[in-house]
Amino acid sequence: MTDPRPVISAIRDGRGLDGPGAALIAQGLADGSVSDAQAGAFAMAVLTKGVGPAGRVALTRAMRDSGHVLQWDLSGPVVDKHSTGGIGDTVSLVLAPLLAARGGFVPMISGRGLGHTGGTLDKLEAIPGYLCDQPEDAFRRIVRQVGCAIVSATGDVAPADRRLYAIRDESGTVESIDLITASILSKKLAAGLDALVLDVKAGSGAILKKADSAGRLAQALVETANGAGCPTTALITDMDQPLARSAGNALEVREAIRTLQGAPGALRELTLALAAECLSLAGQPTDGLEAVLDGGAAAEVFGRMVAAMGGPRDLMERPEAHLPRAPVIRPVPTPEGQVGRIDVTALGHAVLALGGGRVRAGEAIDHGVGLDGLVKLGEPVGPDRPLAMVHAADELGAEVAIAAVQAAYTLGEGTPGPLIRDRITG
Repeated sequence: MTDPRPVISAIRDGRGLDGPGAALIAQGLADGSVSDAQAGAFAMAVLTKGVGPAGRVALTRAMRDSGHVLQWDLSGPVVDKHSTGGIGDTVSLVLAPLLAARGGFVPMISGRGLGHTGGTLDKLEAIPGYLCDQPEDAFRRIVRQVGCAIVSATGDVAPADRRLYAIRDESGTVESIDLITASILSKKLAAGLDALVLDVKAGSGAILKKADSAGRLAQALVETANGAGCPTTALITDMDQPLARSAGNALEVREAIRTLQGAPGALRELTLALAAECLSLAGQPTDGLEAVLDGGAAAEVFGRMVAAMGGPRDLMERPEAHLPRAPVIRPVPTPEGQVGRIDVTALGHAVLALGGGRVRAGEAIDHGVGLDGLVKLGEPVGPDRPLAMVHAADELGAEVAIAAVQAAYTLGEGTPGPLIRDRITG
């Protein structure tokens, strides 16, 4: 069968999607034999009728197999994590070297930010010389020698998803759980993983703000990944306040380095929880993870990864000598009180307005700007305790960001919820 129309009609009529139909669609998306009109009709049929758990597995596998799928022969498990994105979410920069220091191998294929949440690659590109675009032979060598490498996707990783992703935006089908699931997992599973942990955010700074929506996505992701042969669990985590105290690329790298050197905080707590999930799924012991952070083993791996990817060899010893810094740094004043509520998405938009993110793909960003010292829920503020410090390119940008941060915070009674709201095992 080479005509995609019967496949589209079957979904439209509620008869679902089988393996051969999914393979036909995915291959046609990758090689162009499925037209834009047919791709849009396919996406709309999936949005309105759904394809069910079996159809999600079939589509995920087919989109994964539309391009190159990595295979590994290493001395430990190949593991990774995926986050749905949030403010101050710098977990990848701590988790990958932590897992590598415990004998895992982490071939992390990541993306750049678009909209109010930052991208892992943007953070790493704040490090001078760090080259995210690595050929496969270099990627494999770094993973084998260092234990982890965080890189951008090559053109032959899940090409069906790259095309369908653009079609979803144009056809108004972005919110389909089936299509979101296949999109996320096809790229992750193309890395040839033995285990995957998912961090699904819920709250005011998340893509999915409501807990029930985040729960449905987490359940679909876990069921589909396990159905496709990759042991997977998910944590639903809080995004009603920033995860870390920094938002902005170089500022988040600094905070990740401090965490790798033993600093406490929610970033450390969540990284340890996700690491334990990953190791458990891969059949590895989970004890002693805190000692790996506190003893410097994970920090040493991160430094070696940065150097192998083209960055400075002494980043961990001298981060301030290498990371960009904004020329204007101003406090965000506030009356005395306590933080009762945070519009976390608004904080992300403040970083965007400073030039620290992008609205359209391909836009240049300023790696030095952003926010740090962000106050969290329930914490006291006042003349001696500003809401945050703004790092800006100029005085006008600083004034605009100060007003945006002030508007994002509401003073009053506030108690933070649990960092980890739920655990989904399938």
